[in-house]
Amino acid sequence: MGSTMKLQGKVALVTGANTGIGRVTARELALQGAHVFLACRSEQKTQAVLDEIHELSGGQAKAEFLPLDLGDLDSVRRCAETFLARDLPLHLLICNAGLAGQRGMTASGFELIFGVCHVGHFLLTQLLLERIKASAPARIVVVASKLHRTAKTLDFGGLRQPTRSRTAMAEYAVAKLANILFAKELAKRLQDTGVTTYALHPGVVASDVWRAVPWPFDKLIKAFMLSPEQGAATTLHCATSAAVATETGLYYDECQSVPPSRLACDASLAQQLWQESEAWVNT
Repeated sequence: MGSTMKLQGKVALVTGANTGIGRVTARELALQGAHVFLACRSEQKTQAVLDEIHELSGGQAKAEFLPLDLGDLDSVRRCAETFLARDLPLHLLICNAGLAGQRGMTASGFELIFGVCHVGHFLLTQLLLERIKASAPARIVVVASKLHRTAKTLDFGGLRQPTRSRTAMAEYAVAKLANILFAKELAKRLQDTGVTTYALHPGVVASDVWRAVPWPFDKLIKAFMLSPEQGAATTLHCATSAAVATETGLYYDECQSVPPSRLACDASLAQQLWQESEAWVNT
């Protein structure tokens, strides 16, 4: 991984930090000295991670729970307000939370996976962006997936309808495509601000993201998966490695920048997604 930036005195916010890759990411950032906010739905589930961080650090690490339900845009707004009220800088925003295999709609009226993985993170980033820019140098890391390569289009009309496919994997691919397009467009808009963006494939990880995939598909897809510790390696690389400090808007796999799909490189599609997303979160 090479040298990493010093995290003492840095502030990080990690979504979906109560399990899987997010848990490992939050733990490692806290143990390296960052003040970490674990933005999650369940305080009870998050408490186990806070206890682990406290124990491993001998009570020295700073880590806190922050309520966040990415499927509910009102919850996203409250989360941002709560953080901003602390009057702290924000050096690292890790958009990690996600789900796969679950079908339905979010409370805010989006296809469930797309609403959680993209729309919620888009709004959270927007609300925190001025604070992030004021804290530069800063990084925004978006956990995507190589499954974005299977997405053939971005049907904007379908994104406001319930999940259609049986396994919801087609919808997952679209949401992960949106993650990469978002990180790329964000990089363009943050040029010369000292804020850099990263999208990544963590590897296929045995985590709770797959909790709703129906049997027997859940057993099949978990058979050869990485551990959350292995899966968090690329997230941590993008968040802390000095080697990528001047890179922005790229896509990473196994701690290396690699080309994403052709569709994920479509600048006009990225711009359209941004404009649609702005309209969605401002209505």
